Amino acid sequence: MSLLKVPLPYTVQEASTRRITWVLQNFSRVCVSFSGGKDSTVMLHITALLAREMGKKISVLFIDWEAQFSSTIAHCEKMRDLYQDVIEHFYWVAIPLTTQNALTQFEPEWQCWEPDAEWVRNPPSGAMTDPAIFPFYHPGITFEHFVQSFAEWYSQKRPAAMLVGIRADESYNRFLTISSQRKQRFADDKPWTTSAPGGHAWYVYPLYDWKTADIWTWFARTQQCYNPLYNLMYQAGVPLRNMRICEPFGPEQRQGLWLYHVLEPERWAAMCQRVSGVHSGGVYAGRANQFYGHRKIEKPTHHTWRSYAMFLLQSMPQNTAEHYRNKIAVYLHWYQKQGVDDIPDAQEGDVGSKDVPSWRRICKVLLNNDYWCRALSFSPTKAVHYQRYRERLKQKRQLWGILCNND
Repeated sequence: MSLLKVPLPYTVQEASTRRITWVLQNFSRVCVSFSGGKDSTVMLHITALLAREMGKKISVLFIDWEAQFSSTIAHCEKMRDLYQDVIEHFYWVAIPLTTQNALTQFEPEWQCWEPDAEWVRNPPSGAMTDPAIFPFYHPGITFEHFVQSFAEWYSQKRPAAMLVGIRADESYNRFLTISSQRKQRFADDKPWTTSAPGGHAWYVYPLYDWKTADIWTWFARTQQCYNPLYNLMYQAGVPLRNMRICEPFGPEQRQGLWLYHVLEPERWAAMCQRVSGVHSGGVYAGRANQFYGHRKIEKPTHHTWRSYAMFLLQSMPQNTAEHYRNKIAVYLHWYQKQGVDDIPDAQEGDVGSKDVPSWRRICKVLLNNDYWCRALSFSPTKAVHYQRYRERLKQKRQLWGILCNND
């Protein structure tokens, strides 16, 4: 794994233009993953303009989360209309997808467009609302598994490119996505590519070396349209680094929940009725970071971090606690196999983005409602296998002697 950043002899805009041009020249099927945010908007602008110039066609994937700002929906419709001459398929997906609800331990997941629920808003005309369109779909499928399966389905078993607008300076994990030497690249000189599951599609990150200032400089110079929600965020005093447009209830995204209350009161009321924990998240997530253990965390003076983790598990709903016990047991057992009988109570850097093991890090996961334990290097378990996974892990915990019921 290389952590060395090597400057290029041209601007990030020139570099991205070269990358996207190469993609359009070498892939017959190109799909832009679009969220309505600033990064994916720049990427769609550049890709569509190049496609128009080269006489190519592209597709666009937009996941509609049901609970979204009106400005975002209007912006996505505007971008779709602006480039309708080069967009062969605009996949406006509005089907039930499961994702994390980091606002409460009672319902740690939620499903957008849940059947028979009273939705926050209705899907727009032309949206894809029938899950049967996608042969890989199954009830309870998570967002992560949907987009992975979509890439292979979209490829039609031919080489295809999925353009994703992540930037390496957004987080340590995103930096590793680009810099890792262990991943399969399209070629050695294409570090901004990664093989997608299935073997036919490739993820392409053409904006990986852009910074936030580069994004806004591009908009200022080109005068191309962007989501007007950013103007409202700026007027509301949101720092540039905290402006996010994506699923609203995750550990990072919940910090902006209060904006719904300020900018769209009617939609906020519908969200409070629709999703458990929204009101408390709007009150505490953006103002009191210790409430969710987002940055600085503290423990009662009479507890160690290990005993505090046990206390937190005992205070949770039983179903949620068992889920966390399984994940933590796997985490601890992995370190036991590396020769570490018990991880430290706390150590330097253990609450950062890098996985530095400690009981304090586990406490942060629990306080943060990090249901899939991403901070412990886990990814979501496929819903169709989850119950079997839980039963198997319960048996293994007994075998390992880790986090048994009497712990």
